[in-house]
Formats: sequence, C-alpha cells, structure tokens
Amino acid sequence: MNRTRWSGLVLLASITACDGLKEALTAHVDVVASAGSQELTVQRMADMMGKSQVPVRREVAQSIADAWVNYHLLGASAAADDSLTDKKLIDDVMWPVFTQSKQQKFYTQLSAGWVADTTNLAAKYASGDLLAARHILFAIPAEQQATGSDSIIKKAQAVLARTTSANFAALAKQYGSDGTKDQGGDLGVFAPGAMVPAFSQGVAALKPGEIGSVKTEFGYHIIRRSTYEEVADAFKQQYVQRSRMVAESTYITNLENGAKITVEPTVARTMKAVAQDPAGHERDGTALAKSRLGTYKASQFARWISSAPNPDQIRGQIAQAPDSLFDIFIRNLLRSELILAAADSAKVTMDSAETAEVYRSFAAILANAWAGLRIAPAMVADSAKTPAEKQRFVPARVDAYFDRLVKGEEQFVEIPSPLAQALRKKYDWKVNAAGLDRAVAAALVIRAKEDSSRAASTPPSAVPMPGAPDTAKKP
Repeated sequence: MNRTRWSGLVLLASITACDGLKEALTAHVDVVASAGSQELTVQRMADMMGKSQVPVRREVAQSIADAWVNYHLLGASAAADDSLTDKKLIDDVMWPVFTQSKQQKFYTQLSAGWVADTTNLAAKYASGDLLAARHILFAIPAEQQATGSDSIIKKAQAVLARTTSANFAALAKQYGSDGTKDQGGDLGVFAPGAMVPAFSQGVAALKPGEIGSVKTEFGYHIIRRSTYEEVADAFKQQYVQRSRMVAESTYITNLENGAKITVEPTVARTMKAVAQDPAGHERDGTALAKSRLGTYKASQFARWISSAPNPDQIRGQIAQAPDSLFDIFIRNLLRSELILAAADSAKVTMDSAETAEVYRSFAAILANAWAGLRIAPAMVADSAKTPAEKQRFVPARVDAYFDRLVKGEEQFVEIPSPLAQALRKKYDWKVNAAGLDRAVAAALVIRAKEDSSRAASTPPSAVPMPGAPDTAKKP
C-alpha cells in the first residue's frame, strides 16, 4: 500500500481555504476500498451486505473489503498481462517457503548426527526405558469404582489363577473388554508416561515374561510383560525414534537457553492489535520480545500473519486467545527464527533447482487464480483486444463475479497469501476504516427493511402458533 508522508500543513489565510482542506481530507469518506483505478463505494458495500444473507458485522465487512481488493488487484494484473515475474518480489512474498525449505535441510543435516546407541538393546529393554505388555481388562463402570465391583474383581482373579503365557492371548480375546482384545490384549511397545501411572508401575514391577495384575481407573487388568525377543524389532524402532526425539528436544532447549529470550509484558495486547490490522502494522517497530538475535518487532509478527495459509482464521484465533498463551506463542515464533539463524550460520542454502521450483509454484498460483475468476489473458482475448478494452472488461467481470459470490451463487476463489501480498506490494490499494463503519451502519438499515418486507409478504398461518394471538378469522 502506498502511504503519503505529511511533512506538515501550510497555514491557510482564509476560511474558504480551510474549508477546502477539510473537504480534501474527507473526500473519500464514501469509499470503502480502492484497488488500482477501481473503487468500492459505501453504498455498494451496504447493498451487498444488506441484501444478502451474510452477517452484518464489522469483521465480516473487513473480510469482504479485503477479498474485493485482492480480486480487483488480480484483475489489474490480468488486464495488464502482468505475470508478476519479478524475482525480487517473489523472493519477498515466498519467504515462508524458502524458510521452511532451509529449516528442513538444516534439520536433515543436524539430525544425521543424532545416532542412537543400539548396542545391548536387551539390557535397555529390561531397564524399563520403554515397556511392552499384553493385558486383559475387566472394565469396572465408574459408578461401581468405589463399591459394587467385588463380583468383577472375583471373576478377574479367577481368570488370573489359570492364566499362563501360553493361553494369555486366547483369554484376552475371550474376556477382554477394550479394543485390544482382538489382538490378544497386545499393547505393543510404549513409553511409561503413555499409560496411567498405576498401569505403567504395574508393568515395570514385573520381569519380562511374568504375569500379574493391577487396578486402575479403567478397571482390573491382568497383565503380562512381554519378553524382549517378542518385541525386539518394535522396541528397536521406538528406541531409535525416542533417542532422536530426546536429541532434538535437547538441541532446541540449549538453543533457546543460549538465546536469552525476554518477552515484553505488553506482548498480548500488542499481538492482538497487530492481528486486527496486519497491514497497518507493517512498519511497526514495537518490541514483542528480545533475544541474542535482537528485537522481534510487531512488523515481523504482522508479516508472519499475512504470510500464513489462512490469515483470517489465525487472526480470529489470536483475538479469542487468553493473554496467558502469548508468552508461549512468541517463544515458538522466536524458536523458528533461532533455527533459521542456525541454518544460516551452517551456510544452508537452496540450490538453483529448488529456487526454480518455488518460482514455478508461484506462477501456478497466479495462473490458477486468473482461471478461477475467468480473467486469464487468454480467456479475455476474444472480448477485449486493446489495453483500454481490457481495462474496462476485466474489472466488470470481477465485479459481476463478486456480486454473485456475496449472494452465494459462485464458488469462492482463494487468493493464496503470497499472491495477495505480491499484488498489494505492486499495485495501489486502500481500505478505508471510516468507510467500512458507514457501510455496516447502512447495511443494518437495509437488512432491517429487507427482513420487514419478507415478513410482510409471508402469508399468515391458518393455525395460530403457541403463544401467539389468534388472528385467524372465525366462521
């Protein structure tokens, strides 16, 4: 968005001149948004909202205005046959793709050194780092947990008395009451913390191959701790995976501890303000947090929101999130920045083939959006030949599509975030907050009239509704 910087106002010498200045500063109060040479008036926005079924609310009006801007900027690019091939522009708006690719390459490089020690796995299994077991669950209903479960426990204990390693699976299929019964009660390999404490403690208390029992909140369990030989392959796989997870967690923890992160006490308020209007904070230098990388600013957060796959959804989630979550939120964002900085230090880069693929991806995004609105240059060639004809034809087609969209008569064509950003960086646009407010107020009046007209045209029911006055004529 182009922004004019006012360096000052010249004092005017007459009342007439002052009135002229006032008129100039409020000239676009009847315009909700502009995109290139196109304008969305307050009246048109009010009519669209008031005469449709969309909720007449400020945030809905903002979303409609944003979509209108995106569609008309897309139209401007189509009318000019502008494929947005500027690599500097694409690099700027596709930075999340470049960032994710670099982080993934760095992770692959880093994790290559996270090699688990797979020697003497049988001893590691016996130590209980990971457990494996089968069980036969005799479920005890919640209302019988405190009293009334004696009969269930006696039945379970009778089964326990004749349970062996040889018949365990068969008895589990016969008596089990959970989803594992068809697998002979097999729970596979699991971390101790994956189960309720009483159950994990009961398994760990057994030697591999032993059978025992334990009572938990779910009921009475007959349990058998699996032998290493029975679960060797699954144990090795999970042991290696768990070792890599521990190594990754340790790396991240050390990275964050070394970054000396401090979060500003006003972080929740600032992030919510940015989420309400990311474009208005694109140059906001307000600090959200600090680390060894420097200050993480509101402008960086605004850029992150605008680049998200579904920025409107994220903005809504941020608006409703409790303040207590924002400390964790900002630390997660900084974690990504720290990993990216580590990748840069390791000189991780994208090769020419990977970069070319990003450019092709962006070109496909643009082509799909053009086709969705039926404004691709090839699609309008028969109807508009000259540049002037295209400048008239394409906006008209976009407006017609948009009117049908608001009425629910068209499929929504998504303008992915990178494309929307590119269009907004290249072409002039504006959304007028005062115009939005006026449009919503006018739409409420129109909607009330529409509702009243529909109610008046609806025939009265011959059968009075409960609680309503009986207006039917008597014979």
